[in-house]
Amino acid sequence: MELIIGNKNYSSWSMRPWLLLSHFDLDFEETVIPLRQARSHELLAEYSPSFKVPVLIDEEMTIWESLAICEYISENHLDNRAWPQRAKERAVARAYCSEMHAGFAALRSELPMNCRASRKIKLSEKCEHEVHRIDGMWQDALNRHDGEWLFGEFSIVDCMFAPVVSRFATYAIEVSDTSHAYMDKILTLPSMQRWYADAADEPHVIAASEAGTDRD
Repeated sequence: MELIIGNKNYSSWSMRPWLLLSHFDLDFEETVIPLRQARSHELLAEYSPSFKVPVLIDEEMTIWESLAICEYISENHLDNRAWPQRAKERAVARAYCSEMHAGFAALRSELPMNCRASRKIKLSEKCEHEVHRIDGMWQDALNRHDGEWLFGEFSIVDCMFAPVVSRFATYAIEVSDTSHAYMDKILTLPSMQRWYADAADEPHVIAASEAGTDRD
């Protein structure tokens, strides 16, 4: 398998399938295409019909959307272990993923992922509402399941919310103690630590994603 991703410092969508593959120690090659550079569009055209990342290439298959990639990995390489085993829990887990996938526009806009940064920022009322919603979702899932992760065992849901964890850490967003403990679990994952180490070594800067001011 080959996974084509963007800058690890900024590409939240790339993080999701990369984290799933890495956490489960699946064998894959990664190709990084720095985004918003002079040749980015040209390079993306070689792999992605949407000119976006991530893209998974597995033999004759090309999949160019992060949640679809995660579903494919779970079904074809993990015996569906990346979803909860019970049907009702899978349904709720998919609802979590779908809400994350399609929603939270203010959070995405105001809190761009920036793994290297430690910033402070004034949130809009809409963004504060979205933060509160995510905090509530995390608390509800963690309180209903045994184990460290949102649905007990590590799953696609944790991968989908990992970039949000990164954003909250970058901008010191206040959340409940339950959610803060969950953030610590994500941030200290060996796979997440590898992602952060690689992000720190990247030379490229995307000015539009350098939001906020440095924390003292």
